[in-house]
Amino acid sequence: MGPARRARRTAVAAVAAVAAVALVCGCGASRERIDGASAAASSFAEAARAGDGAAMCAVLAPETEQELERSERTACDDAVVEQHLPTAGPVERVDVHGRQAMAVFEDDTLFLSRFSSGWKVVAAGCTPRPGRPYQCRIQSG
Repeated sequence: MGPARRARRTAVAAVAAVAAVALVCGCGASRERIDGASAAASSFAEAARAGDGAAMCAVLAPETEQELERSERTACDDAVVEQHLPTAGPVERVDVHGRQAMAVFEDDTLFLSRFSSGWKVVAAGCTPRPGRPYQCRIQSG
């Protein structure tokens, strides 16, 4: 298994760990953090619906953007549109735990982290797999 594949598996495992904590932990989150994560997830989904790669990249976490550009060998705004993410409607649920969040849409799940500049998407195009980590089309390495 090559380094890129190992890095991708590690990233998937990390996303799964965040998801597990989000689903199992009964920890509460402030309305401000929930609203912030929801707004970032909605912005990403709206940009995806519009095919606005630049707006999608503006909401991606720096490492996620770099990994996308590295793996696709093109600029983020082109690479992100080429992922053909599911068309997400309104956010159905947001689970926030500390600096991590999971935003669930009808046909997509996003994972977010809080940075000094606000909430950013660390993984998108994620689908659950029973008993296994989420499978994500976009994620950091």
